[in-house]
Amino acid sequence: MRHAKKAATKFVQREHDAMTKGMHGAHLVYKNDGSLVEENPWRTGKEGRTCTASAYGRRSVSRHVASYSALQLASTIAVTRTLGYRLPATALLTGAAINAVTHGILDRRDALLWLAEKAGKGGYVRHATVVRKAGGEGTEYPKAVQDVSGPGTALMELDQAAHRAIGVAAALVTTWITLRKGDRL
Repeated sequence: MRHAKKAATKFVQREHDAMTKGMHGAHLVYKNDGSLVEENPWRTGKEGRTCTASAYGRRSVSRHVASYSALQLASTIAVTRTLGYRLPATALLTGAAINAVTHGILDRRDALLWLAEKAGKGGYVRHATVVRKAGGEGTEYPKAVQDVSGPGTALMELDQAAHRAIGVAAALVTTWITLRKGDRL
């Protein structure tokens, strides 16, 4: 079930949001695509609207968390109702809120990096990176770039582990609220 839900969210999430949800910095980027202003300073009109990289990253993570949380909540309702259970709205929404808030915080990366350092995993995060191709489609010899947070990296593994642990905690809270209200599963 976990793998099916995870695969479904990949289809709902915008790829661009996944790549830009961790953007940080005071440098200016274009609001419509997140590209650097300094690379093409001549855009005008709606195409020329700018924001900081940090603001763009917050917008991307907000869209990501909203789509993920909506799908997760809908899946939970569908599965529990199919199995004949009706969970109270407060229990469902509390569990969804725990997942949504922590998901957004972890995906911005600052808290995750802080946790990794406190857990003694900072060296692991700096060491276990991957090299990816950079350059557009059709680039014969794309320049290699180091990726510290995408698939195959230590940060991604720690991110997934934190999400799973929080998911279990959110499920326990949802169950506790349900049982406390007198509604029996």
